[in-house]
Amino acid sequence: MGSTGEYESQRRVPVPPSKPFLKSLQARLKETFFPDDPFRQFKNQPISNKFLLGLQYFVPIIEWAPRYTFDFFKADLIAGITVASLAVPQGISYASLASIPPILGLYSSFVPPLLYAMLGSSRDLAVGTVAVASLLISSMLGKEVSPTENPKQYVQLVFTATFFAGVFQASLGILRLGFIVDFLSHATIVGFMGGAATIVCFQQLKGILGLVHFTHETDLVSVMRSVFSQIH
Repeated sequence: MGSTGEYESQRRVPVPPSKPFLKSLQARLKETFFPDDPFRQFKNQPISNKFLLGLQYFVPIIEWAPRYTFDFFKADLIAGITVASLAVPQGISYASLASIPPILGLYSSFVPPLLYAMLGSSRDLAVGTVAVASLLISSMLGKEVSPTENPKQYVQLVFTATFFAGVFQASLGILRLGFIVDFLSHATIVGFMGGAATIVCFQQLKGILGLVHFTHETDLVSVMRSVFSQIH
């Protein structure tokens, strides 16, 4: 019996010491929002270094620009020409999906990459508009203002919606809420991508068939009703 009691006392897992509620909450929030501990480089640094590290953290070009070489420039030039050859027609087509002038689609093709070059950290990411966002803009704002009858006000609403979408995305990035994507299942993402591709294909019927009065709705029934009502 004595040996058994000694064995159990040796194998017993000690209870961790209890932490105050505020410290426990702070530790859990830090583990959730900052799992990679992005501020570890600021520890034990003078104020001047902390300021420079902060600028490099939010504006990464300050960190890598001094090490940029001509060989990097040649490779980036080839990559830029390749991406631009796709981004120019893509921007014009996405402007058509959003019911805005094509020149605005070109602006959206080169302004985001210029900003991302200074504020982004990925070397392989091509930034620009997407088809789903263009369709959502058209279907959402088309119910309020007609892009053909009042194009100026429609474009202003597009700028406003784009601005607030950017503010919302910037807030998600600052608050480190990217982990929310982990809660989306693979089936949900695949279904969304498949549905978006189907909607984009049906929206192209307007240009392919030369339809003038096309519906602003994106569902299959409304699109097919609009198509058959004009071709018969």
